[in-house]
Amino acid sequence: MSRRERDRVGKQGGTGKQGGRGPASPVTVTVCRGCCCGTQEKHPGVDHTGQYERLRAAVGDAGRVRAVKCLDTCAHSNVVVVGPSSEGRAAGGRPVWLGWVLADDMIEEIAEWVHSGGPGLADPPGMLDLQQISVSRRVGEGLPG
Repeated sequence: MSRRERDRVGKQGGTGKQGGRGPASPVTVTVCRGCCCGTQEKHPGVDHTGQYERLRAAVGDAGRVRAVKCLDTCAHSNVVVVGPSSEGRAAGGRPVWLGWVLADDMIEEIAEWVHSGGPGLADPPGMLDLQQISVSRRVGEGLPG
């Protein structure tokens, strides 16, 4: 649903969880799998496909996991962006960019965070706060919606 459609539904009094604005959006986990992230050339020995599938399984219905071609932050690969749910955004949460997501314990911590509510509703568990990276405004605004 486009932003315009969501706004129209909200004005008409939808039935979702967000005060008549339509269905609430879940925590979104965006996994970079482009030119550097997710490649054996840059990170030999890492089971990138297996990590992605384990993340999807661990997040389950608590959020949405998707892969994109490139987030243009190759120096920090593998990059994952955890976006807040609509409830988390209303509470002040913003997308959190994580770099160097290479170990399975990080996959587990990301899934735990999603199950706890994600940005705006819960602090990142374990060592995830050490993986946070800053990106340029141009890159941050380019994240697919």
